[in-house]
Amino acid sequence: MGARKPNKLDAIDRKILRELMERVDIPLAELSKKVGLSQTPCWQRVQKLEQSGIIKKRVAIVDPPSVGLGLTIIVAIEANEHTANWLAKFTHYINRCPEVAEVLRMAGDVDYILKLIVPDMSHYDKFYKSLIDNVPLKNVSSRFVMETIKSTTTLAIPDFEG
Repeated sequence: MGARKPNKLDAIDRKILRELMERVDIPLAELSKKVGLSQTPCWQRVQKLEQSGIIKKRVAIVDPPSVGLGLTIIVAIEANEHTANWLAKFTHYINRCPEVAEVLRMAGDVDYILKLIVPDMSHYDKFYKSLIDNVPLKNVSSRFVMETIKSTTTLAIPDFEG
């Protein structure tokens, strides 16, 4: 699976995206003013960005410790085989695990990186035991996050087409 070609965005689309990434609930009148458009064309551009899939969805970002999710773990996984069947089994299992916040397929000595957010170590241990019972793996290595220094969903969208 290759990298997707970026969509063509003009300067106003880029401004709209930057503003929405900072504050998705910004009133349309304020957004329109910030990007230099009247409200109807601004709203139409936002709709177009959503319909094209550039804006995937609008969400609330929750502080994990505030809702009892005080432990973040980065899990490195090495697959024991590299087949379509193994990948399907792994993907099916991982997609049913709500504690898995992110999964990245990697190049190099680690095949997958998982980011888990759980209440505590016993919840992670339960996840780990279930994972190794359900998916054949070569190696699992975990790192426990002591402190999050930076976490953002805001992308550094370039001012130019690259």
